[in-house]
Amino acid sequence: VRLAESGGGLVQAGQSLRLSCTPSGASFRTYGVGWFRRPPGKEYEFVAGVAWNAYDTRYADSVKGRFTISKDNAKVTLEMNSLKPEDTAMYYCAVRLWGTATVAEHEWDHWGQGTQVTVSS
Repeated sequence: VRLAESGGGLVQAGQSLRLSCTPSGASFRTYGVGWFRRPPGKEYEFVAGVAWNAYDTRYADSVKGRFTISKDNAKVTLEMNSLKPEDTAMYYCAVRLWGTATVAEHEWDHWGQGTQVTVSS
């Protein structure tokens, strides 16, 4: 399955963005979907994930209460509110067949190309 992220951009601190991830060649019905990010000069970090059942979700402590992930068969959305400069990163979606929202990046099977989010102070 190929993934396409969209919705990134440049915003000021405190503003919001909505990222989307859509699949081609498959639906999300049987996939867990996760969002990771890679800040400049740093490693990948787990942001949020939703299991294949679309009910079980998981968030990094740094985004709890600010970000919300949701999934349907056609799209996964990451609503990002109260953005901070430290949220600046390239954001990637990834999928796992019949998967739960694991934080381990090596457990995800397919990745998108990423969308840049930049938050100015």
